[in-house]
Amino acid sequence: MSAFNGLETHDHLRIWDGVTVQAVEGERTTLAFVDLEPDSTVPEHHHDNEQLGILIRGAMRFRVGDETRDLAPGDTWRILSNVPHEVTAGPEGALAVECFTPSRSDWAGLERLAGRPAPKLT
Repeated sequence: MSAFNGLETHDHLRIWDGVTVQAVEGERTTLAFVDLEPDSTVPEHHHDNEQLGILIRGAMRFRVGDETRDLAPGDTWRILSNVPHEVTAGPEGALAVECFTPSRSDWAGLERLAGRPAPKLT
């Protein structure tokens, strides 16, 4: 397996309705390109993985624990292990890049959506 690939080589995984990810997997870390359709919602949840992220385009309302913020491109977040969080995308959707440690091995069984293009990063 090569150390290099283009984002278009990674399958889209359906996380929730209107929310997909393309995951780059390491041994202990997952880098995820998260594509949220307009007004889509990531319901409250928590996981053992620490999660760091940056909003690339669009807008999101993000709640981490008891803190809620409206985010714009360039804004970042940090979610420690097992802290509840939820997200609602803005009216034009959103693209975020997130890093999870340990890796998201629980994503292995998710539905794969073939034929979807990689998100535009510029």
